[in-house]
Amino acid sequence: MGKPIYLTKDGLAKIKADLDELIHVERPKISQQIAEARDKGDLSENAEYDAAKDAQGLMELKISQLQALVRDSRVIDESKLDNSKIRILSTVTIKNLTNNKEMQYTLVPDQESNLKLGKISVDSPIGLSLLGCVVGDKVEVQAPVGIIPFEVVKIS
Repeated sequence: MGKPIYLTKDGLAKIKADLDELIHVERPKISQQIAEARDKGDLSENAEYDAAKDAQGLMELKISQLQALVRDSRVIDESKLDNSKIRILSTVTIKNLTNNKEMQYTLVPDQESNLKLGKISVDSPIGLSLLGCVVGDKVEVQAPVGIIPFEVVKIS
């Protein structure tokens, strides 16, 4: 058993759905492609067969990775989280002190991050800098453009 991986209930459900899709839909498709390619004759010169076998290997790797993720995952009980400090699943409003723009993010496990949805990983530079902070704290985040100062405006 590996290191525990913390996920939300929705995040775990999505991973299980992806795993189910790979096992019950994609795996049979690739097996069919391999069978069809095998029926075409000489396997030593059969590019379709080689491509299908390569795809099968990659898919089996992904299946084993997702199975390990599901096995090692622990679901976070959102009702027991403390909002006095920034923690995983906290929604925070921060102000960029350079340009006075406010941004709102939810800190989520790495597997669930999606910047378009305002979900950033707790392992990202911003996420790591914000963990444990309270309203009014100022942090500096190392970004590719340099150090950016932020202030925590709200935690929910």
